[in-house]
Amino acid sequence: MALTFSDVLEHLNAGVQLPVNTVDKLEPEAADTEVQGIVTAFAASQYVIEQAAALGANLVITHEGVFYSHQDHRTGLEQDSVYQQKSALIKESGISIYRFHDGIHRYTPDGIVEGLLQELEWEPYIERHLPEVSILTIPELTVSEVAAHVKRKLNLSYVRAAGNLSATCSRVGVLVGFRGNGSTVIPMYEQESLDLVIAGEGFEWEVPEYIRDAGQQDRNRALLMLGHAESEAPGMKLLAARLAGQFPQVPVQYIQEKPVYQIL
Repeated sequence: MALTFSDVLEHLNAGVQLPVNTVDKLEPEAADTEVQGIVTAFAASQYVIEQAAALGANLVITHEGVFYSHQDHRTGLEQDSVYQQKSALIKESGISIYRFHDGIHRYTPDGIVEGLLQELEWEPYIERHLPEVSILTIPELTVSEVAAHVKRKLNLSYVRAAGNLSATCSRVGVLVGFRGNGSTVIPMYEQESLDLVIAGEGFEWEVPEYIRDAGQQDRNRALLMLGHAESEAPGMKLLAARLAGQFPQVPVQYIQEKPVYQIL
């Protein structure tokens, strides 16, 4: 029996309660289409779609939106040449794109966090998973040594760090995506006795300024910011491996996009 888009989506969301206003959707809607190949990626960029078409895949599963906004607002883009060319590529390729954001974040544990911790080889150090953060006790290292480990395991050219880089740390909070804001992160330093928080991104005038003041008070609290994509892409890589195991009858591949920023 042929595997359809609907079969894959039902597998992805089995046991998951999506919010009423979920951003997860298949577009174009073609649930009964037979799967020729699956590609997963952090975002359905122009490059990812081109690569999926070259591979003969007709289902792209992406964590972030196709057209540059979380809620997929396209007003004002209709006359934009980049939007037009990308839209034409999607139509001509015959590819459908499934935005898989809310569902994977509602896995237990969060599927995106799980991918990051697996890539860092920190699974043995997990103390517990909370809704937006995972608490770890790692072997004692300096902040600089942790940064070097993260860069090596994630193949990153840089991370951004705040705090005393020579301070030792073992109590670590790990967050992904846009969870690195003050209201989420700052209370955890006290509540969880954290030495270090590793996050994707957040407002620069919140947690970084808190870390600045903590340092002035001789408190060794530190922060590593990986970048949004850098923190979440490993989760989509893990998803590809799991889908390949679940559906061996179709090719499944994760596509890694190159970093969007260049450091000058």
